[in-house]
Amino acid sequence: MPAKYNKNPKPSPTRRTLLKGGLAFGLTAGVTPFAIGKPKPTLRVMGTHVTLQEAIRQRAMEDLGINIAFEPGGSARVLQKASMLPNSFDLYEQWSNSINVLWRAQAIQPIEKKRLLYWEEINNLTKTGKLTENAREGAGDAPHKILHVQGNGSLGEKHTDGISFLPYVHNVDSFGYDTTKLPVELQSEEESWGWLLDSRYSGRVGIVNDPTIGLFDLALAAQAKGFMQFEDIGAITEYELDDLFNLLIELTQLNHFNGFWTSVPESVEFMKSGRVSIESMFSPAVSALNGQDIPVKFAAPKEGYRGWHGVMCLSSATQGRAKDVAYEYMNWWLSGWPGAFIARQGYYISNPQRSASYLSKAEWDYWYEGKVASEPLKGTDGKISVKAGAQRNGGSYETRLSNVAVWNTVMPTYEYSLQKWYEFITA
Repeated sequence: MPAKYNKNPKPSPTRRTLLKGGLAFGLTAGVTPFAIGKPKPTLRVMGTHVTLQEAIRQRAMEDLGINIAFEPGGSARVLQKASMLPNSFDLYEQWSNSINVLWRAQAIQPIEKKRLLYWEEINNLTKTGKLTENAREGAGDAPHKILHVQGNGSLGEKHTDGISFLPYVHNVDSFGYDTTKLPVELQSEEESWGWLLDSRYSGRVGIVNDPTIGLFDLALAAQAKGFMQFEDIGAITEYELDDLFNLLIELTQLNHFNGFWTSVPESVEFMKSGRVSIESMFSPAVSALNGQDIPVKFAAPKEGYRGWHGVMCLSSATQGRAKDVAYEYMNWWLSGWPGAFIARQGYYISNPQRSASYLSKAEWDYWYEGKVASEPLKGTDGKISVKAGAQRNGGSYETRLSNVAVWNTVMPTYEYSLQKWYEFITA
């Protein structure tokens, strides 16, 4: 195990353990976590099904001694609501492509670094843009470019005391495909984004319905097939968008695409029902399908991945005790157990060394080191999602995060891309 990811950091005590050991002292001293007779504070968290899972909510409430209300939904819907109604949430969890939208809408406020217990442990992926010296930075909104709040109120790379989001979960995405339905002609080829537009999959292709994600899956596919070449795939021009969507609408009219999913459970159902054989996919969906003995493989495209970084943002309307509780929850997410939990669905955490203590050696070796699984491994649902002898496609954490072609991005042509996207999905 690399030194920087060793298990030396000891798990810090959570409020759960502190309460068990110190409640009697608190009572005798006249100090209790929450005033007797008053209800526990409730933290409102809005986001997607990716991290807003019931097991996480229950564990956090137990550890922190608070009530937590999750509001999960499709990425486009929750982003629209959060940007328009900052009073409707305390914390927002999604991906870095949501930051510019939320920041411009003044829906979120800066997070104070000094209140983050584990800031120094967060690795260089979000601090410098590179996990390793020779890593590809990736086009578009690389997280470090939009992390720090600058003196003029913009977001940028220069380190300051305030940040726009808590760096926590992240991963690289591609597409998933049913290995039993892979066309014979593709079985000897390297996995490629171009497969999404391959005529041999016509009528059996699913795409994520998100113009800051699905668009890049399709742009990478069009470029991989040689249909077009982008000058900067992280900042596609209006002229390039016109050409791309003319192509995609033509394919739509030929019934190439079977559907557009808006949530992880929906993407699972697409594949499980046989509606699609290949689709845009997130890691938890692959894990869920494998746990049901459906042989879906998460591709490691030769052109590189589409990267994403989870963001936890603080509502501009949250103040007082609710704000204090929000910081407690943010710190809890980096305290060890949550990072280990989401590792079992294929996600990484920004300070992995702390979560290592909560993972078995077999789990760490498979999920972070890219080694062959020495025993069957369970997913977050308790079902076996990794069989003994399996190896994670794409390799280790460092290898995978060093091969990002483009990040989920809100481009300068965002408004125009929205218009084109909706023309496409309704064609």
